[in-house]
Amino acid sequence: MNAVQEHHEDRQRFTQQVEAVLWASRALVGIAAASVAEAEDLVTVPHLRILVMVDTRGPLNLGAVAAALEVNPSNASRAVDRLIKAGLLDRRDAPQDRRNLTLTLTAAGQGLVDRVSTHRREAIAAVLERMTPEDRDVLAAALRRFAAAAGEPIDGDVLTLLWPPTH
Repeated sequence: MNAVQEHHEDRQRFTQQVEAVLWASRALVGIAAASVAEAEDLVTVPHLRILVMVDTRGPLNLGAVAAALEVNPSNASRAVDRLIKAGLLDRRDAPQDRRNLTLTLTAAGQGLVDRVSTHRREAIAAVLERMTPEDRDVLAAALRRFAAAAGEPIDGDVLTLLWPPTH
């Protein structure tokens, strides 16, 4: 086999790998959409994303939220204000610098994130139960490496697989 043929086969293999990940992502997005439906009465998807970021990454400031959402700070501020009014987020002076504000989840915000997370975990567990233990091990290892390659912190929370990390 010559170099051109090897390159062509490598490209075909890569294309098949991309397609496999797309199929899996459709399944994960479907699971995510079903879990978000539980929260739709209370928050939008971007609002839920903020709550999840605060939950998984600890107290955040408004700049970190804006950067993670890739929006202007004023847009992030409006979203955060809505979550505060809804009783899902709390805003306080940062202990180390009173000029900065930190965002934390309220008990209601934590409860909402927990309900959505539980729904996702249960839905994913139902799919995994239809796989062999060996296939689950291979999948888990591959997804950890995929998430790490995407810059995602590996903290065990399935919600973070769908949204980029804050930097």
